[in-house]
Amino acid sequence: MATALVVDDSRTDLGVISSCLTQDGIAVITAESGEEAIEKLEHQTPDLIILDVVLPGRSGFEVCRQLKAEPKTSKIPVIICSTKGTEMDKFWGLKQGADAYLPKPIKPNELSQTISKLLVK
Repeated sequence: MATALVVDDSRTDLGVISSCLTQDGIAVITAESGEEAIEKLEHQTPDLIILDVVLPGRSGFEVCRQLKAEPKTSKIPVIICSTKGTEMDKFWGLKQGADAYLPKPIKPNELSQTISKLLVK
């Protein structure tokens, strides 16, 4: 069974995304800040990371950059899910190393398709 780390400071969004993942048979670990996510990654290595941009402390862009720069986490696919959905936001997110960028509110089918493509690699 695949495992995903979902990082979002909104409990509602955490719940929606977690529900979509569990319906697809993916185990879920959650974090509500970038710092908490980095801490959890020291003890667990998920198959996928879903990351919000607007987080307390460090932004999702900063966290993504760090994850992609470290050998232990650089190969883990990162999907940025954010209300910041302009083309420039998407461009910037992908430039930070994200493998996909999905705007909120999340469309479950789009999330499932994106995850399927990323986990097949």
